[in-house]
Amino acid sequence: MDNSYTYLTTEELAGRIKYDSRTIRQCLKDTVLLEGRHYIKPFGRRKILFLWEEVEKEMLTGARAHEALAIPMASGVVCHG
Repeated sequence: MDNSYTYLTTEELAGRIKYDSRTIRQCLKDTVLLEGRHYIKPFGRRKILFLWEEVEKEMLTGARAHEALAIPMASGVVCHG
C-alpha cells in the first residue's frame, strides 16, 4: 500500500469536487466521508485534512454503487435491496 497522500483542507476539497465547503462539513463528513479513511485530524486537533486519493476512490465507487438499488435510511446509512 502506498502511503503517500495528497492532503486537502475542506476549502481545497470543495474546489476540486465543485461542492460548497459547508455541504462537505454538514452533509458529507461522517456520513459518506469517514474519519480515518477519507479524512484525518492531525495531532488530535480540530483541523481536518482530507485524503484526496481516498475521496476520489469513494466518488468513483459511489457512482457505480448508485446503479444498484439503494434505499436511504433516516440514520444516514443506505440499505441495499
